[in-house]
Amino acid sequence: MKKSLFALMAILALSAMALSACGGQQAASGEEAEAKVEVPAAFKGKTNPFTNNADAAAKGKGIYSTNCASCHGETGKGDGPAGASLDPHPGNLVDAKAKGEDYLFWRITEGGMAAPFNSSMPAWKDVLSEDEIWQVVTYIQTFK
Repeated sequence: MKKSLFALMAILALSAMALSACGGQQAASGEEAEAKVEVPAAFKGKTNPFTNNADAAAKGKGIYSTNCASCHGETGKGDGPAGASLDPHPGNLVDAKAKGEDYLFWRITEGGMAAPFNSSMPAWKDVLSEDEIWQVVTYIQTFK
């Protein structure tokens, strides 16, 4: 028993040393990943059918309050109570507005659980309709 425990510990130690030798680069933070990513062709150039539509923004606010505010915060700054323990922290949607409505639509639709984001952001495409996602985008565009 002691020999197998010693052998296991030796293997783990050697594996850790080998893996550390392969390192040298740290994974990009969520913000760094977002800064480098391109909107996929299927989403690039999509335009919001509800831009500056107060009724759509009001509907988007309700959807946002129910589904997004717990992580992104009521004002979209990424400071929601459920987001405090997430790594990476939820994105600041006030800053994300500058990336464009096609970017926001894509990120809400597809989420960010896969590379390059590796975040806790779920995909909403199976929960919200396209119109509802655009309404949320319309509401996000009101953030200051």
